[in-house]
Amino acid sequence: MAAFDLEEQEQLSQLKAWWEEYGKKLVALGALVLLAVIGRSVWHNHRDGQASEASALYASVLTAEGNPQQAREAAGRILQNYDSTAYAYLGALAAGKIQARADDFQNAASQLSWVVANAPETSVRDIARLRLAALQFDQGDGEAALSTLAAPPVAELASGFDDLRGDILAATGKLDEARDAYRKALDGMAGASGAVRMREIIQVKLDALGGTQ
Repeated sequence: MAAFDLEEQEQLSQLKAWWEEYGKKLVALGALVLLAVIGRSVWHNHRDGQASEASALYASVLTAEGNPQQAREAAGRILQNYDSTAYAYLGALAAGKIQARADDFQNAASQLSWVVANAPETSVRDIARLRLAALQFDQGDGEAALSTLAAPPVAELASGFDDLRGDILAATGKLDEARDAYRKALDGMAGASGAVRMREIIQVKLDALGGTQ
């Protein structure tokens, strides 16, 4: 019996020594793991909540046709609170279009300029550049519009860039350059499905300058 007590005491002493050396580390490690799990859960919930709120604001922009103030306010809230999401630049694009139609050119240009500077996808930035250049041209600033169009866009938008560039050059009396731009636009649309109407419009403009394709 005494031998058993001694053996048991020895095991307890070993356990106590092990706990002194490793126990606190295990508790600390367990706390870190728990915090990590909680943190990940909170982050996912926060991210999902952000996506839901940003999506609702984006829907508010899309349904604001004819109500530029609603579009501006909803897009502004997205930019303020969710500027790292795709809804930010999509909302800014949509709001810019609505505001331009309502002749709110300053806010439209501001929205489009933000997309040009911040959208991660080149194609989205180029769409914003094309719309911004059209807005600048409509406002009588052909030089700014040409500057906005200067960098080559993605291939899918090249004809649109050339067509608008032709309009600007024609309006400023640079007819030879305008004809070249229209021809490039037509060449870029060769074989493109669904572009028949657009080709017809560009061809009419080219013919008006005496430069039949």
